Amino acid sequence: MEPAVTKERPIYFSFFMFDSSTRLYDARVRASYLEHMKVLAEYGYAGFELHLGRGAEVATAYPSYADELQAYASLRNEMDANGLAGLALATNVGATPSLDPSSHAPCTRRAALEFLRSRVEITAALRGEIMMGPLVIPYGAFVRSAPNGDGVWSDALQAELAERYQLAAAVLEELGEHARALGVKVAIEPISHWETPGPNKLSQLLPFLRSVRCTQIGAIIDSAHETLDGDGPEAFAQQVAELSEAGRLHYVQASPPDRGGLEASWLPWEPLFQPLLARYAGPVAIEIFNAVPDFAAGLRLSRRKYWIPGMDPAGTGPSAYDVARGSLRKLRAEFARLERAAADDAAAASGTIELGTGGTRDTAAAE
Repeated sequence: MEPAVTKERPIYFSFFMFDSSTRLYDARVRASYLEHMKVLAEYGYAGFELHLGRGAEVATAYPSYADELQAYASLRNEMDANGLAGLALATNVGATPSLDPSSHAPCTRRAALEFLRSRVEITAALRGEIMMGPLVIPYGAFVRSAPNGDGVWSDALQAELAERYQLAAAVLEELGEHARALGVKVAIEPISHWETPGPNKLSQLLPFLRSVRCTQIGAIIDSAHETLDGDGPEAFAQQVAELSEAGRLHYVQASPPDRGGLEASWLPWEPLFQPLLARYAGPVAIEIFNAVPDFAAGLRLSRRKYWIPGMDPAGTGPSAYDVARGSLRKLRAEFARLERAAADDAAAASGTIELGTGGTRDTAAAE
């Protein structure tokens, strides 16, 4: 088995490969999660991301947040009993239109805070340290104008969002203090303008974070969204530095723009990950969206589904496990290359070079 880390860096895997949300109420699906974890841990993954959605089926199975919390605590106990105690878990959470921390309606903001507090509590029950996702503006809830329902875009959209960011800041402030007490960091994800109204980029998220005093509220950087909507390599390096120096660079995901496997993808490794690896030592998650029903339509996935062992008939293309293993191999190779280049640059700057036998030589003396 390959080592689970690159330079002491844990690599996680998102369960969006297997499902759009975590369905603990389905015994067959729940058992499959443990099997997936066992296989992927053998490949070298050190942890996993679970989506804590609360759709109608979840709400029916677990009428209260307390019921849901107990179900996730039971999952963690099952993991421990099945030899998976050493695996870490992070959680993916999104605001919704009825649970919107940026809503103009105080009752909706209160409901959003209660919901997000419950997600922090579930994360803690899973022994997780990271809760991340689109937590400010509900995912996919594009702004419409009354009375005709036309979309609100550009300057008008940014003016609307400025008001809503201000409303959300107070909710996230309170959430951050609750998360601090439970040892959970909350990472807000900028998501591409193709998917959600905002924040779409770090330059929009950073001013919001400055308005929230609690540094338990920070950022996640997803390489797919940064590639699509970011402000370019120079600005990105500065933004990473600001987040790091403020103690708010909480989490990182490696994902290509097409949301498929890493081995065959168009991902600018050096400009994205060179500044990140220099300033971030935490886990990096590989996020791949498989063509499961909710994602196939919602993300307009045209590629074939990566068939899921134990759940799907064997297909002619790669399985979900094949893609997970190949993506981990690719990420390790790229990280090793970048880390080696950084070490060489540091050695050159200090006036030494590394010899083939493992020793060093002073380049200034050699001259």
